[in-house]
Amino acid sequence: MPRLTSAERERAIGRLEAGDTPEAVAAIFQCHISTIYRLLQRFVITGSTADAERSGRPRVTTPRQDRHIFRSHVAHPFRTAAETARTVIGTHQAPISRQTASRRLRFRGLRNCRPARGPVLTVRHRQAHLHWAQGHLNWNNVRWQNVLFSDESRFCIDHVDGRVRVWRRSGYRYADNCVVENNAWGGPSLMFWGAIGHNQVLGPVIFQGLGPGPGNGVTAQRYDGPGAAPSCAALFSSPWKLGFPARQRAPPHRQGHSGSPAPLRHPGDALASVIS
Repeated sequence: MPRLTSAERERAIGRLEAGDTPEAVAAIFQCHISTIYRLLQRFVITGSTADAERSGRPRVTTPRQDRHIFRSHVAHPFRTAAETARTVIGTHQAPISRQTASRRLRFRGLRNCRPARGPVLTVRHRQAHLHWAQGHLNWNNVRWQNVLFSDESRFCIDHVDGRVRVWRRSGYRYADNCVVENNAWGGPSLMFWGAIGHNQVLGPVIFQGLGPGPGNGVTAQRYDGPGAAPSCAALFSSPWKLGFPARQRAPPHRQGHSGSPAPLRHPGDALASVIS
């Protein structure tokens, strides 16, 4: 027989209080008469038609083990729930299940997410970025008009595996211990490059054949090549007077410029290049 809903229980108690017999109420709701008797007895004792609390399945972990599971994943976010489950012996004298470990982590606010990906930044990179930002903190609009910003988006043909998961709290996506560092030059790819100035937009420029190995990077020769030259030609007619490196096969971030007071910085090493 179907289980009575909360609304049906209230209606059944209302009919009993109105004078209907339990047999008549059971016929109306198409349930066994014992269901109506138990419902009436519960209402007389507790004053409510709601179900009593059930004990449920006994917990297989102690509060101390719950704290251990949580702290182990805070210290090692990339540890899987299955690895933790194999090391925790529950109260039933057997390793707990992966689902149990996952429930304990979710209860304490950790979610199983894909980690954010970021470039491999050394201490020198971080110090250089901070020094650049502090040096340009008080620039006005007149000085920023002489700055050319460039950036690129690279699309890997051989993408990295996205099935790695990380246990983290909400808002900790870019925490240092929750980010997977990946090498930007891990395989062949296509790169789309563009630049913006105060009153000018350059690009997009498409670089093909990128990947590991000599001659496959974005060198100054590629900037001056047939694919990039039409889009970059506008630089020569602009007030910036940008020139290209003398050593054509060297990376741009390692070269000086002829006719330019500042070197062309690689987008990964600087946010902008002051070339006026």
